[in-house]
Amino acid sequence: MTLAMLMQSGPARANELFAKLADTSDGAIRTREKLYDELRSELEQHASLEEQHLFPLLRKNAETKELVTEALKENKEMRAKLAELDALPKDDAAFPQRLLELQKAFRQHARDEKKELLPAVKRALSSEQIEVVAEKMEAGLAKAEQVKQDEVEERRARIRQEREQAELETEAAEREQQTRAATERRNRETARKVADTTLKPVEAMNEVARQVTRLATEALPSNGKTAHRAPAPVMPFTNLFLWPWSGMLQGVEQSRSLSSSGARTSVGPQEVIPLGEEVLEVTKRTENRGTARIRRYVVETPVEQQVTLESERVIVERRRPAQDKVTGEVLTDLTIELVETAEVPVVGKRLRLREEIVVRTERTQHVTTVRDTVRRDEVEIHQPGKRHPTRERA
Repeated sequence: MTLAMLMQSGPARANELFAKLADTSDGAIRTREKLYDELRSELEQHASLEEQHLFPLLRKNAETKELVTEALKENKEMRAKLAELDALPKDDAAFPQRLLELQKAFRQHARDEKKELLPAVKRALSSEQIEVVAEKMEAGLAKAEQVKQDEVEERRARIRQEREQAELETEAAEREQQTRAATERRNRETARKVADTTLKPVEAMNEVARQVTRLATEALPSNGKTAHRAPAPVMPFTNLFLWPWSGMLQGVEQSRSLSSSGARTSVGPQEVIPLGEEVLEVTKRTENRGTARIRRYVVETPVEQQVTLESERVIVERRRPAQDKVTGEVLTDLTIELVETAEVPVVGKRLRLREEIVVRTERTQHVTTVRDTVRRDEVEIHQPGKRHPTRERA
């Protein structure tokens, strides 16, 4: 790149950042801070490259010494304005006005460089010196760009590391939640088994009580004749539960014997047949119905934008003088150099937040009906003198 292109690329990029900053609102603080940091870096880099590589050579030339002094003064004023903006909150009402003042000062500085400094540089320095200065400034730009790229890569690596750490923490939380849910399911299952085990003796005692009550009712005196029943052997398990009521059963049987006509024989120990039934119990457990995965990826889209570019070219015209009187020096060698300039587009990119994807889970409740079959014991009684058996329901 030539020296003129290098000195004009900085102002072009700065003017683009000025325009973007002017379009931001007071609420977009983070966007405004990011654009301002880029602008400050661009202005500081432009001034530093000139002060390091160009101005030392121009100070040695009498023609350009005064221009260097003026340029250094403008750079100092620009840095003072930047310091004021640094201390000012980016959402402050005075920020846009201070930014506009900085923009006006920098535009004037860029115009002075284009119309005065660049032509003076070409007159004061040789082509070799200008080429050396251009190479040094280009190397400085490349170094600064590399530093920016390294910072971007470091920031990306830090963001990637934070994202991976967040994913690991999320996975750990999910595993902990699954473990806690499994533990709760085991605890509920254990509690249910303990409750079933505890209720079984109680249900058996209740059934025994019902059987005893029924036998006691049947043993009451009646006017009709009762068929003789052969004594049945008593099972040890039945004796275990019937022994508290054995005295009452014997008293009932004795009263039946005394009140009968004598034709009835005494009844021996009774055998109790327990009847059971199943009860439907419905519990809940959590099942994994699949994993929703949201992946962000980058796509490239061709875009285009129109930009107005300015160019300056030298126009040479020949005309007749208004009068033939000589007013200046003539009949001597004279060389005039004019610089032709042209603006070129400088492409830059910035990141902005286009959209946000919110990922969350939503819990809903619904009522479902569970259908199943349960079993229970029934009694079928065959009695002498009856053709069909009778069924009794507990």
